[in-house]
Amino acid sequence: MFKDNFLWGGAIAANQSEGAWNLDGKGPILLDFRTGGSKKNPRMLTIIDKEGNPGKIPITRGTRLPDGAQYSILENIYYPSHEGIDFYHRYKDDIKLFAEMGFKIFRLSICWARIYPTGVEDKPNQEGINYYKDVFNELKKYNIEPLVTLVHSEMPLHLEELGGWSNRETIKHFDRYVRTVFEEFKGLVKYWITFNEINNEVGMLEMFGNTANDETYQTAYQKLHYEFVASAHAVKIGHEIDEKNIIGGMICGIPHYPGSNDPDDILLCRYTWEKAIFYSGDVLCKGEYPVFSKRLWKEHNVVLDITSQDLIDLKEGIVDLYTFSYYMTNVVTTHEVTDVVSGNFAAGARNPYLKYSDWGWAYDPKGLRYYLEVINDRYQKPVMITENGLGAKDSLDSDNTINDDYRIEYLRDHIIEMKKAVENGVNLIGYTAWGCIDIVSMSTGQMSKRYGFIYVDRDDEGAGTLKRIKKKSFNWYKKVIESNGNKLD
Repeated sequence: MFKDNFLWGGAIAANQSEGAWNLDGKGPILLDFRTGGSKKNPRMLTIIDKEGNPGKIPITRGTRLPDGAQYSILENIYYPSHEGIDFYHRYKDDIKLFAEMGFKIFRLSICWARIYPTGVEDKPNQEGINYYKDVFNELKKYNIEPLVTLVHSEMPLHLEELGGWSNRETIKHFDRYVRTVFEEFKGLVKYWITFNEINNEVGMLEMFGNTANDETYQTAYQKLHYEFVASAHAVKIGHEIDEKNIIGGMICGIPHYPGSNDPDDILLCRYTWEKAIFYSGDVLCKGEYPVFSKRLWKEHNVVLDITSQDLIDLKEGIVDLYTFSYYMTNVVTTHEVTDVVSGNFAAGARNPYLKYSDWGWAYDPKGLRYYLEVINDRYQKPVMITENGLGAKDSLDSDNTINDDYRIEYLRDHIIEMKKAVENGVNLIGYTAWGCIDIVSMSTGQMSKRYGFIYVDRDDEGAGTLKRIKKKSFNWYKKVIESNGNKLD
C-alpha cells in the first residue's frame, strides 16, 4: 500500500511547455535555435556563418559553432520551443485541470534565462521572478505542491558560449541564480531537484556503442564534476535559506540487463550500471566518488580538475531525496547481435521477452520495480519517480474524444510494480507522470509523441489551436489518485 500522504502528480519542463521564448526579459537559450525533427530526421541548430549565409548544424554533445558563425533564428523554420504549448499564458487553466485530477504535486522547471537573461547579471529579471511566483501561488490555491527543477537541459546562451559546464566559472553564476530563487520562493516551494538527469552527461556516451574518444570522455566527466559541485552548493544554499527545503538529485534511470549468461556479459552489465547509474548516484547521495571511479577514469585517461574544497562541498551537499526518470530497460552484451533496437535514447540488443514502443523503447514495468529495489538498497533515502509515461500517437475520434487505453495499460502496469516495490520495503514517496499535459518532445521536437492525460491541439509543424481536451486517461488517473493507487481498472 502507498503511504496516506503519497504525492501523486505530473511533470513538465519549461523549455518544452512555456513558449514565450523572447518575452518579459527572458534571455535566449540554445534550445531556442533548435528546429523540429522526427525519429528519422534529427533536430538541428540554425546559424549564420561568418559570410552571413544561413545554415544548420547537427546537435551533438559538445556542439561547437563553425569559426565566425553565430546562432540565429531563420525565416520559414519552425522552432517548437518558441511557443511550446503556451503554458506561460495558459498556466491557470492547465493547473485547474491538474487540480481536477487531484494532483498533490506538480513538477516543473525554472528557466534560468528568465531569472538571469545572460547568466552574469548582478540583479535578476523581476518579470521572471513575478511569473514563477504567480505559478506557484496558483498551485498553492489548489493545495498542489510545486516540485521545482533548477536546471532542466538549459542555461542562458551566453553561459553556453563561455563554455557552459566545461567552465568552472559557471558554478559561481549558478550559485547566484539558486540563491535568488531559494530566497524569492521561500514559503512557496519546498521540494526541489538540482539537475535533471545529471548522469546523462556520461551515460549517453555509453549508450550508443562506446564510440566516444578519450577527449570526449574527459570533457563529459569534467562537466559532470562541476555539475556535482554546483548541485552540492544548491543543497547547502537551500538548507541555509530554509531548513524545510527538501532537495533531491535526479538520475536517468535505465536499468541494464546482461544479454547472456556469459561472465563477460555479466561483468559488462555491472560496469554499465556503475558508469551510467551508480557513479552519479553515489556522488549525489553519499557525497564522494565511489571506489570504481578511478577505474572509469583510467579507461579513458581522464584527469579531473578537483580541488580539496570541491570534496568538502560534495560531502556537505548530499541530497535529501533520490529522484529518477524511468521509461525503459536496455540490454548490453559483448557478443555481436543482429536484432537491435534503434530509436531515440534506445540502443543495443533487443530483449526478446519485451515489446517495444514506436520510438524503440522497451515496455518493461518489472524493470521499474527492479530499479526501485536496487536504488533503495544502495542509498536508503526517500525515493520519488519524477518521470514515467508512454509516448504514443493519439488521435481524436469523431466525437472529439481520445481513447488512450494503451496509455492506461502502460501506467497501470507500472503502478502495480511500484506497489510491489513498496510492499518489498522501498521508501517511495511520490510519482509524477511525465508530460501530464502534451508537450514538445525534447528528443524529436514533435507533438505527435504524446504523453499527456490532456491533449493539446498542436501538430508537428506548429499548426493548431492549442485547445486542451481531456483524454480517457484523465478520468482514469483521477480515480487512481482518489483511491491512492488502489483503483487501477
